[in-house]
Amino acid sequence: MNDSQSDNVSETDDWLEAGSGVMPTRSSRVEDAEMDITPMIDITFLLLIFFLVCSTPDQKTAIELPKAKYGKGVGERNSVIITVSDEGIDNAPVYLGDGKIDSARLTDDPDEQGDLIVEAVEKGRQEENKENVVIKADRNVAYREVARVVKAVSRVEGAKIFLAVMESN
Repeated sequence: MNDSQSDNVSETDDWLEAGSGVMPTRSSRVEDAEMDITPMIDITFLLLIFFLVCSTPDQKTAIELPKAKYGKGVGERNSVIITVSDEGIDNAPVYLGDGKIDSARLTDDPDEQGDLIVEAVEKGRQEENKENVVIKADRNVAYREVARVVKAVSRVEGAKIFLAVMESN
């Protein structure tokens, strides 16, 4: 040891003796090691919110379409879709769009229903460039109900009417 190191050691010894005689020590107790799961919970909720916001709700109808062997497919993106449901009543409920959503249900008055169908088809043709009209009717709906919707759609000039069916093998 050189002289400067021996001086430092003696100064440290003097400090220990000059004080209270007790040197502060670290606690030898080891605290329980716990993992903080708060960030993982935050990430889980963020993923949940992301998938809820980004997902598209399945609004498909719970109607049973009639089966057909031959037919031509029509794209839904360039079509106005009208759903006729069978709920066991005389005047079958009519919905705009592909789904039995209460907010898309048209009134029960047949004359007013026809006017609303014409407005929806004209709006689809003008604003969204939709030339086709697809009528999805439950297989148990009376034909007179489907004919009433077809008659209303036919009041719009140039609308191409298609009836939705299930493909049978």
